[in-house]
Amino acid sequence: MAVIHLSKELKKQAVDDLKKYFMEKREEEIGQLGAELLLDFMLEKVGTVIYNQAIKDAHAFMFEKVEDLYALEKNHRL
Repeated sequence: MAVIHLSKELKKQAVDDLKKYFMEKREEEIGQLGAELLLDFMLEKVGTVIYNQAIKDAHAFMFEKVEDLYALEKNHRL
C-alpha cells in the first residue's frame, strides 16, 4: 500500500490538530514526536483506504452527472 504524503504545511497543521485533540478530548499531552509518529501511522494504515473511497465517490458522482447528459438529448427525425 502506498503511503500518503503531506506537504510540510499540511503535516504541521495535522500534528497540531492531533496535539489539540489529545489535550481537549483525552486530557493528555502528546509531544511533537508522538503526534508525528501517530500521524505517520494513520496515514500508512488508513490513508490509502480513505483516498480510494474518495476516488470511488468521485467516480459515482461523475457517472451520475454524465448520465444526466442523456436527459438533455433531443429527439430528432430526419
